[in-house]
Amino acid sequence: MVILIIASLGLLGLLIRGARQKQVQFSGRDFTLGFGIGAVTDFLDTLGIGSFVTSTAIFQATHYLKDERQLPGTLNTMHSIPTAFEAIFFVTAVKVDPWTLLSLVLAAAVGAVLGSEFMVKLNQRRIQLIMAIALVVTAVLMAAKLMGWVSLLGVANHATSLRGWPLAIGIIGNFILGLLMSAGVGLYAPCMVMVYFLGLTPIAAFPIMMLSCALLMPSSAVNFIRHDRVDYRGLFGIILGGIIGVILAATVVKSLSLTALSWLIVLVSLWTASSLAKAAMRVKKAARQ
Repeated sequence: MVILIIASLGLLGLLIRGARQKQVQFSGRDFTLGFGIGAVTDFLDTLGIGSFVTSTAIFQATHYLKDERQLPGTLNTMHSIPTAFEAIFFVTAVKVDPWTLLSLVLAAAVGAVLGSEFMVKLNQRRIQLIMAIALVVTAVLMAAKLMGWVSLLGVANHATSLRGWPLAIGIIGNFILGLLMSAGVGLYAPCMVMVYFLGLTPIAAFPIMMLSCALLMPSSAVNFIRHDRVDYRGLFGIILGGIIGVILAATVVKSLSLTALSWLIVLVSLWTASSLAKAAMRVKKAARQ
């Protein structure tokens, strides 16, 4: 948590300096529009849906970005601080065994670092399609279990810690998910599913997945700032709106029942599968051109 706070304050300082150099206004129409974008996208992100796909869709609908080359940098920068708030809230509000939490988070971090070198050599479209199919199948099976049709999934779903082979599977699984982030596969939905399978309480996925991403995003954001790949227009409105969206959504998630959280995982899995399938189609279309 100390690392997250220091990283967030450092990033905010860099953004303020960059905005002043670009002579960007800290209020006005762009700030208001950004506030709305941040509130909506980070509210959905806190529910586990993710923020990059929704942000990109809103950017395209509103013609927000003047230079599309700034999209990755703007996405990583605008959501870095709200994601840190997500992680801090859930780590302090949701009881998860520290050893389990740190083991899975560090595994994802190591996987993400190695992924930039390894995953670029693999077929991105194939990975996205395989993950999309896997998420759909898993969502269907989980729904069947929740409706009482099958009783093979989700053992106790009340545990807050992992030991032995379940912990080993969790570490390996989160390491792989960290790798897959470099291939355009978000960590949230697969992590939710994995936690469900391992028997942890569904809400335990939130501190695990959000702390994993919160530790990775600041370094990416700093690199994009250094290379001038960030659109500062309305950026502080996005950050402020995002923080408020996180607070509202985190309260909602924490108050949900285990059954409602399990259904949320099903819906998020289907949403993510759809997003991955569409991304794979775009990759295929781009390869033909």
